Amino acid sequence: MLYLEVLVTGASGFIAAHVVQQLLQEGYQVRGTVRSLKNPLKVDPLKKLGEATDNRLELVEADLLDADCWTNAVDGCDYVIHTASPFPLSTPSDENEIIKPAVDGTLNVLKACAGKVKRVVLTSSCAAVGIYVNGPDESLSEKDWTDEKHPAAIAYVKSKKLAEKAAWDYQKGLNDEQQFELATINPSLVLGPILTQQGGSSIDLLKRFLSGKDIGLPRICMCICDVRDVARAHVVAMTLPEAAGNRHIVSTGPMWLSEVGGILKEEFGPQGYKPTTRTVPDFTVKIGSWFVSEMKTYKSLLGKYVNYDNTRMREVLKIEPRPLKETICDMGYSLIEEGKVAKSKKYKGKTSS
Repeated sequence: MLYLEVLVTGASGFIAAHVVQQLLQEGYQVRGTVRSLKNPLKVDPLKKLGEATDNRLELVEADLLDADCWTNAVDGCDYVIHTASPFPLSTPSDENEIIKPAVDGTLNVLKACAGKVKRVVLTSSCAAVGIYVNGPDESLSEKDWTDEKHPAAIAYVKSKKLAEKAAWDYQKGLNDEQQFELATINPSLVLGPILTQQGGSSIDLLKRFLSGKDIGLPRICMCICDVRDVARAHVVAMTLPEAAGNRHIVSTGPMWLSEVGGILKEEFGPQGYKPTTRTVPDFTVKIGSWFVSEMKTYKSLLGKYVNYDNTRMREVLKIEPRPLKETICDMGYSLIEEGKVAKSKKYKGKTSS
């Protein structure tokens, strides 16, 4: 059997590992890039995915900022799914430490794709679409772009917008011989079960909840989606004719942090965990913003409502989002089973419903 080959960049990432898994399950030959083949925490879980699917996974080393390495990485591939991008755990003093690798790395990959592949699917973010709306009756769509001058437009937000803009501009400027199709996936906050030991901000968020160390939560609303739905969106957008030339928001819906805590408390409270549902007064966040850089972002989001229109996800990509309770609880169990959160004495594990 002749398999179509797909390159997945940053294959050990939270989203990328699920993309790799779904591609393998659908019969594709997959080439995944990692920064180092000598890191067993990142490589071994991917190798297991390949071993379970006739060894159709090849892993190669590549660095986003090394333009030369991408020519060989892309060579022979029919499609490229570019997920690799810096996702900091803290805000750097110089925002270009995030923005430059995101933009330059994206362009390095796309330049290697020119004239070689049929389509590139780029992992962008709802951060590139917009930050919040005026109320529950409003939502942001694929037509929207984040204002870089917005008070909440931290370096990561800017990096996602500028990298996606750079991708569209580059693709549109190619001549006929160099042209490839482009589609972007714009997920909201991605939660769900983990497949590798890769870290990330969303993973740290759930770890903090389950640790029970926080005395309270800022009054912040977030849109959430399931990593399995995000991966599915990438796989579908790779070949669906209607996906070419379009952005695709992937979002289940909005939820306040206290509501996330409520779901975790209901599920994991009886199993020995103490996630908080308490919301702290706004003034404590405002005072904290004087001393902690991350608090400055929280301050600008206090009480703000956010929502994204997922019509294209449901009607074009034909993906019905999983319930948020399933997404959040599955991630909690995954973090415990994979050792990222310690098992309590009362832990019983997930029971079949």
